[in-house]
Amino acid sequence: MKTPEKYIIFPLDVPNVKDAVHYVEMLAESVGMFKVGLELFVEAGPEIIRMIKENSPAEIFLDLKFHDIPATVQRAMNRVAELGVAFATVHCGESARMLEAAVAGSEGAVGVLGVTVLTSVSKGDIQGAGFLPEFANNVSALVEKRAAMAKAAGCAGVVCSGQEVKQIKAVCGREFIAVTPGIRPAWQAGDDDQRRIVTPARAIADGSDYLVIGRPIRDAKDPVWAARKVAEEIGEAIACREI
Repeated sequence: MKTPEKYIIFPLDVPNVKDAVHYVEMLAESVGMFKVGLELFVEAGPEIIRMIKENSPAEIFLDLKFHDIPATVQRAMNRVAELGVAFATVHCGESARMLEAAVAGSEGAVGVLGVTVLTSVSKGDIQGAGFLPEFANNVSALVEKRAAMAKAAGCAGVVCSGQEVKQIKAVCGREFIAVTPGIRPAWQAGDDDQRRIVTPARAIADGSDYLVIGRPIRDAKDPVWAARKVAEEIGEAIACREI
């Protein structure tokens, strides 16, 4: 059974290795996983993965959101599998073949997560992109369809907002992993680019397996305190879920 802090994925959304080292050393024992995204990976390359491993027992989530022709995605995921990370992402996009190629390239060494609909995307964005009314008027329906496609392709799970976790678990099963960004604790407020957000307690209650929590921890006066406070909220939600 995971302890509460193991549910927390902290995104290293920083521009350089120095800042990344600062947060990895600070939060090494307070979170379960560090997420490396495009900005930091472009800056530091695979060396950033090795740095995290040397400075923390936490696992690594490589969030590069591959979206290309199947052959390219398969080769890229094959290289990712050599890095020893826990999860890596690929956009669900338009092609089940791309997802299948990502899974084949992973060779079982890394969990492939399909990105359904970014939590920064609103209903208006979907409508403006020209989707059919059944999806443009119901973002959750689009997320559910893409999650089902990811499962059929062999993905370990999906990245989705907390608003869709319950329906994804109902359709894809409890073992299908749900990683949830857009998490905002009740004690943290502020305007940012996330649109479909929920609290840690709500996400855990609905079945989220991992929560991506960045700004509430990073922007706190004491990030370690903030991570522990989030873990407390997660622990309470887990206890209520098990009653």
